Amino acid sequence: MSGYKTRRGKDISFIIGITILTFLGILPLFHIIATVFINGVPIIAKKGISFLTNTLSNGGIGPAIAGTFILIFLSSLIGLPVALLVGIYAYEYPESKIGRATKTLLQIMLEFPTILVGVFVMSMIAIPMGTYSAIAGAFALAIILMPYVAVYTQEAMREIPFTYREASFGLGLSRVKVIFQILVPLSKRGILTGVLIGLAKVAGETAPLLFTVGGLYESYPASITEPVGAIPLLIYTLVQSPSKADHMMAWGASLILLLIFLLIFIPIRLKLREVRL
Repeated sequence: MSGYKTRRGKDISFIIGITILTFLGILPLFHIIATVFINGVPIIAKKGISFLTNTLSNGGIGPAIAGTFILIFLSSLIGLPVALLVGIYAYEYPESKIGRATKTLLQIMLEFPTILVGVFVMSMIAIPMGTYSAIAGAFALAIILMPYVAVYTQEAMREIPFTYREASFGLGLSRVKVIFQILVPLSKRGILTGVLIGLAKVAGETAPLLFTVGGLYESYPASITEPVGAIPLLIYTLVQSPSKADHMMAWGASLILLLIFLLIFIPIRLKLREVRL
């Protein structure tokens, strides 16, 4: 009986300890969200819809919002197809020289300083073009996006039982059909998780944009070959100012950036049904 009580006490202590550590782990996240809301809501409530549509000189961040969506769209258009194919190749040929090199390179790219990506793209695109541009920023963000999507694609496909692959070949399906009609759909939850994490990463990036997009806040972008603004870059610019009004603008822009991320991330995660094997 005493042994049972001892084990019961250890179980309860373990559960309490895990609960406390979990709470401490997520507390900073909720603190950040609460701080952004507390400081951002007043400036948005004060300015209303004009905060989302006006230019910076008129007290709004409209061009920065437009630029952020343009950069996310272009970087996804450039990076996602390549990342998916790279992830599929790394899964399909894990023991080949190229496959092993690809996996190593992806792991390196996950931790690679993003500011160096910006410098690289500046030298390869911005300088030859003679101007900052949305396309240069999109290429930089696509490079940052790709390893997340590729790694999650590879890992998601590895979780699919090998029997599904054998059964598909047994039905006479080609390798291409097995991959794209059987394995990829079964892996869609893990793949989409990688896509969302990659998009969240690039949506909040500032360092590579310092060298590529230039910043455009007094008019809306007219071309992808011209400078463009972005919310993270605008926040960085505003917090450098000693003006309290600029700091309030930065809090408002931070809240908009957070809402953009949550409005994209949460509905997709909730609607995506888990594939049960």
